[in-house]
Amino acid sequence: MLIEKRIRASWATPSGGGNGLCARPRLGPARSRSVPADKKSCVTEPPPHTATQHAFIALAPPDEAKNELAHALSPAYADFPELRWNRIEDWHITLAFLGELPVQTVQRLRAPLAELAATRPSLELSLLGGGHFDERVLWSGIGGDLDRLHELAVAVRARVRDCGVDFAERPLRPHLTLARARRYDTASVTSAVSCLDGFTGHAWRTERLHLVGSTPRGHRGHRRYQDVEAWPLVSGQSGPGGGRLPAGRAGS
Repeated sequence: MLIEKRIRASWATPSGGGNGLCARPRLGPARSRSVPADKKSCVTEPPPHTATQHAFIALAPPDEAKNELAHALSPAYADFPELRWNRIEDWHITLAFLGELPVQTVQRLRAPLAELAATRPSLELSLLGGGHFDERVLWSGIGGDLDRLHELAVAVRARVRDCGVDFAERPLRPHLTLARARRYDTASVTSAVSCLDGFTGHAWRTERLHLVGSTPRGHRGHRRYQDVEAWPLVSGQSGPGGGRLPAGRAGS
């Protein structure tokens, strides 16, 4: 009887020697972890430890204030469609722009920022007028309790540094970034800002401190931002410190 012997190599040594990677022999059928049907939708792959994302810490106006400003911008939306308009849901007041950080580093900020928010009072602010940075960036200004807004930004930045996170310090110029001009467009922003001449929105109170992160680098599609987490500020009264508009170059 002819017996055919079939021999499969468990692994092969790469030519030339060295420490090449080799596949270990499979000792049995592959095992897979069973996941209950009702939990399969909750199983996601965590981002790798080397993944990075853009992150910042901010305050966000309530929907009523954003809608009021969007209504004032309606003529600009129609007249300047080539501007790169920010989504209304992304409007925010940046307190600290952290740049690109490892995802795991951003996660480490959650507990310290939660502790900070629990000690800081809410602020009374409003959206006020508009302007531009270098004829390229269209913004709306911020009015109200700006002294305490600056104090909050100082506290936020100190807490981040205490966590060992380095970031570029930029002067706080409170504003909402609304749109950016395309490279070839040198006139739209300066024309669009006229829609906000004399605009003064109703006062509103800040509710939460937001840690915001982008989709990790390498993610397919456009970069999007969403809350990593947000924490309520302490409810209470704070006297208005007077409104003023930013000047100079924007932080973000």
